[in-house]
Amino acid sequence: MDINMKEKVKSTLLVVAFMVFYLVCFSYLENRTGVKIHYLQINLDYRIPFCEYFIIPYFLWFPYVAVTVLYFLYFNKTRGEFYQLAVSLGIGMTLFLLISYVFPNGQQLRPYSFPRDNVFTDMVIALYKTDTSTNVMPSIHVFNSMACCYAIWESKSLKNNWIVRIAAWILTVLIILATMFLKQHTILDVAAGLLLGKICWFFMYRFKAQRETALEYERIKK
Repeated sequence: MDINMKEKVKSTLLVVAFMVFYLVCFSYLENRTGVKIHYLQINLDYRIPFCEYFIIPYFLWFPYVAVTVLYFLYFNKTRGEFYQLAVSLGIGMTLFLLISYVFPNGQQLRPYSFPRDNVFTDMVIALYKTDTSTNVMPSIHVFNSMACCYAIWESKSLKNNWIVRIAAWILTVLIILATMFLKQHTILDVAAGLLLGKICWFFMYRFKAQRETALEYERIKK
């Protein structure tokens, strides 16, 4: 097995290990009792109408994140870009677990009845049954979508692939809107996810680039 393949196998095991850790912790947070839930909805949330059709981009989040991680893990030639994405996702998802633990939160926006009866509302009902309305800040749907979109837009190998870049941006926007139109997240959840995503982008991409530029400038001066 060559060095590159060994590194990919090691990275795969780390990703799997983190996902097991995350899912175990998330399951504990979802099922724990005896804690006070802080509800986060604000008046503006009630002005956003429910729209079941957003269940499509909401569910597309799962393959979107998975395919992006797999691309950077196995097919992208710039290894550092995989670590930038992986560290960003790891930081955001770990902070989510910590915030949910010390500040149990939730929302009470889900409708008791639906304006329409169709296959999309059936999908929403199935979603509600499997996903509680607690532990919602920051929105992982929002954060992970932002992290993937940033990784795609910052990727050197994808810089000329405008179809993929624009598609990622459009899908990210639709997923963010879906979290609110499906009453899965509040505006505060979305804002927290966007802010956390922007902070991770700065340190993973802009700060790193600025530091490398400064080091190169110092090297040239010498």
